[in-house]
Parts: sequence; structure tokens; C-alpha cells
Amino acid sequence: MRVALIGFGNVGKAFSRLLEKKRSAYPFRIVGIHTGRHGSAFNNKGLGPAPEFGEAAASAGEFLDRARPDVAIEITTLNPESGEPAVGHIRAALQRNIHVITANKGPIAHQYASLREQARQAQVEFRFESTVMDGAPVFNMVRNNLPGVKILGFSGSLNSTSKLVVEAMARGRTMDEGIKEAQAMGVAEADAGFDIDGWDSAAKAAALANVLMDAGTTPQKVERQGIRAITTAEVVALAAEHKTILLVSRGELDGGTVRLQVRPEILPQSDLMATARGTSNLILFHTDLMGSVGTVAIQPGVEQTAYGLFSDLVDIAKSV
Repeated sequence: MRVALIGFGNVGKAFSRLLEKKRSAYPFRIVGIHTGRHGSAFNNKGLGPAPEFGEAAASAGEFLDRARPDVAIEITTLNPESGEPAVGHIRAALQRNIHVITANKGPIAHQYASLREQARQAQVEFRFESTVMDGAPVFNMVRNNLPGVKILGFSGSLNSTSKLVVEAMARGRTMDEGIKEAQAMGVAEADAGFDIDGWDSAAKAAALANVLMDAGTTPQKVERQGIRAITTAEVVALAAEHKTILLVSRGELDGGTVRLQVRPEILPQSDLMATARGTSNLILFHTDLMGSVGTVAIQPGVEQTAYGLFSDLVDIAKSV
């Protein structure tokens, strides 16, 4: 299949390397890459992990018209306020009857229902496994393995940066020093304030609720409190009592309304949610037929996010 990438940061580079590694078994090829910083690159025979960029296409639509992919992968950075310009990139692909994969949670958090309908009308696939827990199965797990199950709510430790920052503060570091550690690891959002102030977690909560609970919500409707007000002294004192502060995302079906919140919670270090340390993430789904069932990802990085894109691509290839 012919693949085009919109965005080429750490995840895009890791995805390109993964395709090179798996090419003999999965003959996908990247025929175009479009970025805001480096320009655009095209090669019908396939672009490798170090493409040569030329002048940028004037728009995502122009880029797609020239690349002519079977699948467009949208991996630009998060905008929690509106999901743009990623929403526009996805719509441009769907208008051209191109399958779409995204690792950008913004479009799922803001425009999932309309994008799903646009994909249905175009008779193409729209996948987004990497938006919440890197490559760990979340949406695919529910779709493929929980037939007939109703999701009544969820509880998740979903933001790696906030965990890394709190863990650094438990060692006596400042919040700014903890943020720099997360940035050095390449896990923080381009604007780390999205992590610290809970916007990343709110976008993930909205995405989960939109896809799995038909919530029709946005991150702005999530009851949100970040960790910015927490002090090093507080974290150190809690650590002495074998407790920690964790930014937790929760969703609950209350009557006909889905209620969502993101807030820091004081938990025993032995609490299941608190065992997801560092970049590890954990989510529990509360269901009508299976009780609580979930997924954990142990210390994932960009390679696992890239794998989420790859798994969606393989799934699409099997379905067409």
C-alpha cells in the first residue's frame, strides 16, 4: 500500500524505521511526507527514514493530490483547543477517498462523530489506536474482543509527563527540572503546559468517551485540574508516607450523561493506578458484562506509538 505522512517528528521517523524493518513481510511504502518545517518529499518508489525535502506543498490537499496515497497518516502536534489543523488534514484525505490513520488525539477529542460519518460516506477506514496509549490496544481491544459489552466508564493513568515530573519532585527536584527531564526523553508534548495543566489527559478522556461511549464531547467539557499547583515539598512529604500524586482521567455514565474529569489524586504507592510509573500507562474499562478490564503499557516510547500506527495500517490492509 502507498502511504503518505502528514507530519514527520519523532513518531514519524520511528514509523519510517519500522516500515524498513518489516518491509519483507509487509510491503508498505511511504510515497510522500508533508511537514510545516522541512517542506514536502515525494518518491513513488518509497521514502526512507532520511528523506530529502523540497518546497512544501501549498496545502494538505495539494500534497495528497501529488502523493496519491492509499492511506494518509496524520501525525502533527496536538492542539487541544480545536484539534486543528489536524482535523482539516483528515478531512482533506477523506474527501479524496483515502483511508486515514492518526496518532493525534485532537481530532478524536473534538470531531470524532463527524469524521467517522465522513469516512463512512467515503467508504474508507478511519483508525486512531495510537491516540491514547501509544501502541497498546485500547480501541482495537474493545472493537475486536469485547462484542456486546457496554462501556460504563473508565479510569486511567494516561499522561507520562505528569508522572515523570512528580517522580522527579519526589527526589527533591523542581517542577521545571522534571519537565526538562521529560522533554529530554522526548515524551512531553511540544507545549509541556498541555501535560502539566491536564489538557493532554482531557483530550484523551474526551477521545475515549467519544469513541467508546458516544459522548459527543470536547476537552473543554472535561472537569480539569492539572498538577501545576503541586509543590516539591508536598510530593516529598507524601513519598515519606508511601503515597504519591497521580493525574487520573475518569469517565462515568450517569443516566444518559457521560461525566469526565481529570485531576491529581493522592494514592498509596501500592494502588493499582499508581503502579504505572514513569512512561507506563494504565487504563481500566468498567463494563456491564466483564466487570473491570484493562490494558497496561510498560515504559512505552515513540517506537510503541509508531507500532500503533503500523497495527492500524496492517488492519486496514487486511480489510480492503
